Amino acid sequence: MNNKGDEVSIDFKSKFLGDAEFMKANLGHALCLAKWKQVSLHLPTGLNNSCYHPPLHPIPAELLEDNPGALHNTPHKKEQRKIMLRQERPSECSYCWAMEDNNKLSDRHYRSGEPWAAKDFDVIVNSNGDEDVIPSYVEVNFNHACNLACSYCSPQFSSTWQQEVTKWGGYPTTTIHNDPSHFVGRNRPIPNSQPNPYVDAFWSWWPTLYPELKHFRMTGGEPLMSAETWKLIEWFKTNKGKSQTRLAINSNLGTDVDIDRLLAAIDGVEVDLYTSNESMSLQAEYIRDGLVWDDWANNVERLLDSGKFRGIHVMCTINALCLISLPEFLWMIVKLKQKYGKDSINFSLNILRFPSFQSPLILPLEMRVEFAHELGRFGNAAREYLHEFEFNQLDRLIEYLNNVDSPHSGALSREVLQRDFKNFYEQYDQRRGKDFRHTFPQLTEWYDTL
Repeated sequence: MNNKGDEVSIDFKSKFLGDAEFMKANLGHALCLAKWKQVSLHLPTGLNNSCYHPPLHPIPAELLEDNPGALHNTPHKKEQRKIMLRQERPSECSYCWAMEDNNKLSDRHYRSGEPWAAKDFDVIVNSNGDEDVIPSYVEVNFNHACNLACSYCSPQFSSTWQQEVTKWGGYPTTTIHNDPSHFVGRNRPIPNSQPNPYVDAFWSWWPTLYPELKHFRMTGGEPLMSAETWKLIEWFKTNKGKSQTRLAINSNLGTDVDIDRLLAAIDGVEVDLYTSNESMSLQAEYIRDGLVWDDWANNVERLLDSGKFRGIHVMCTINALCLISLPEFLWMIVKLKQKYGKDSINFSLNILRFPSFQSPLILPLEMRVEFAHELGRFGNAAREYLHEFEFNQLDRLIEYLNNVDSPHSGALSREVLQRDFKNFYEQYDQRRGKDFRHTFPQLTEWYDTL
């Protein structure tokens, strides 16, 4: 395998699938290198997970003063590593187990096969799980300031969501959704105006962290609304050559985002830009409340026209509402590939599991099968324009829609989740001035039976 640590993740070489197959053959029943080498840090609340599949868990603040690396190496994560080293499956990783039980490559195979993780295969296999590890792939959000309130998001990641539930309360689902009483104490995002021990620990850790980093992505909230984002862009510009890190920035590319400042700031810095969307026009504006479709689409083209980014990466959160226009949305990306080049823009298909009542699996099976069929037609027609990883993610989604029954272990019954779906969106329409039936006429007959 190529273990240089500087290829594959964004270059999409043909070896990407081969490395995943290698890991499938060599990881055993349960091991995932991402538990050691990848971390998503949510510093406003002091939460952490290895990738976006397991639930977030708390970082004990009392450990950070003496060991800022405990931002990643939490007691909880070390216990999960030990479970994996025993070749047992941690329950928090049920998404990957579901894919593998359906005879598909899972994200643990893909992530473990990438050079930033694979380079430490032998060390990890021979570890005991108690060691502190410096990750190679880090995502971090410094605050929860955000100009959008996407339907599947929460006050932990969006200040706009926080303002809404503070005013109106949570949503009337079986367990009150985004209940403001939940976002107090340990779960309350620390305001920018107050000291944050997790942000302080990050900067203490940074001199140890950056020499090992292969990929570093700033997320949010909306990262371009965070002073720490601009500080780090400047660090990479000033310290060019000191780090082998591949820098990436998330942005919702909404109306309030300062594109001019971004384009000026990244002069001389190689950057990947990640943005989120998964549906078209009014449906996108419904799901991602606060988004103006035309502004988002124009901003994507403006960034592509600038030629300043190594790539634009569109993250699609696959939920129950996006499947209607997802094929059209993916065709839009293909047209941009045709205009700007196959490597200029790509997509990932990230299946929503929480909140469970917005999972695509709450839709009737016959509806899911039809959506899967349309995605298959897209994949066959667009095959020459898709990278191997894009095509495989599409295939995985089709398999998921056709054959997986529950979004995660412990999920409520589909009937209860469907009732929660209806109760949530009835309230969502009232609060946000929206109209589900007008926006999603293809779902109206089913929706009215719930």
